Amino acid sequence: MAGVSVRGVRKSYQNTAVIHGVDVEIADGEFVVLVGPSGCGKSTLLRMIAGLEEISGGEIAIGARVVNDLPPKERDVAMVFQNYALYPHMTVYDNMAFSLLLKKADKAEIDKRVQRAAEILNLKPYLLRYPKQLSGGQRQRVAMGRAIVRDPQVFLFDEPLSNLDAKLRVAMRAEIKALHQRLKTTTVYVTHDQIEAMTMADRIVVMHDGVVEQIGTPLELYDNPANIFVAGFIGSPAMNFLDGKVVRAGADSAVELAGGAVLAAATKAAAGTAVRVGMRPEHLDLAAAGQGLSATVKVIEPTGAETLVLVDIGGVEATAVFTERHNFQPGAKIALVPKPGLLHVFDAASGQRV
Repeated sequence: MAGVSVRGVRKSYQNTAVIHGVDVEIADGEFVVLVGPSGCGKSTLLRMIAGLEEISGGEIAIGARVVNDLPPKERDVAMVFQNYALYPHMTVYDNMAFSLLLKKADKAEIDKRVQRAAEILNLKPYLLRYPKQLSGGQRQRVAMGRAIVRDPQVFLFDEPLSNLDAKLRVAMRAEIKALHQRLKTTTVYVTHDQIEAMTMADRIVVMHDGVVEQIGTPLELYDNPANIFVAGFIGSPAMNFLDGKVVRAGADSAVELAGGAVLAAATKAAAGTAVRVGMRPEHLDLAAAGQGLSATVKVIEPTGAETLVLVDIGGVEATAVFTERHNFQPGAKIALVPKPGLLHVFDAASGQRV
């Protein structure tokens, strides 16, 4: 196994730059997720690590080797794609064994590796079946098995769960995480689904428009987002934002919102600074009438375990999440108050946390 170093990596297509000097250090055995909206450059970065895209600038190292000029087959990585990429005319066994056959590996060694991977992934009953005889989840496990038999230094996953239904995605998330805990192979995983990122990663790399916005553990990004983009992207439902200004600075700092409400909020910004105040939906509680933030109920979305309530706060749409059951009706007036110490304050101009 080996770590992966991405140093000042850039990518341009003719005159269009899509990756702008990305730096990421991935430790040996770490599970790192690249996450961001479509078009942010995460899959392009993964493909550059794999050698499927040329690098316009910078350096990529796997272990002690700089691999910029090495073809994919010499990088000792294995990639699992979104569309499975299985050979339809081959059995599960042959699909998993194919890369070793190309290397002219010993038949006994091939069988040993395939049987081991099949046991890890619960595929032994399906080794003689063809891909068309498998479910989507079983096909994805075969694609993972094909990567495992190669015993690579690094696993690369490119949105492997996107084609699966919601229930199966949850099950496969757990399977991939358990697989990593068992094999301890360095893993780089790309997804646009921040729930996948939060539940699977040791560390998350949040990307936006070809740059890295923040790197950290899931809870670091959730509790201390560096800017408005990360704050709005990490967490589901998304964080609410209300405009305001700092009215008190220092130890007892406070922010006045556009509607006139004044909230205690930890910030180093000077008095008078225009800010955006972020509050997570699950950090809003009901308050007595006339207190907190006045809100009008627009839509109620019960999920069973909790209830999502879409409200209007001074012309801004926001979401509150309650684990208790309330008999809200559309158009009702309610009051909301943020939990103490859980507000996030961002500079209105730069978007950076203050």
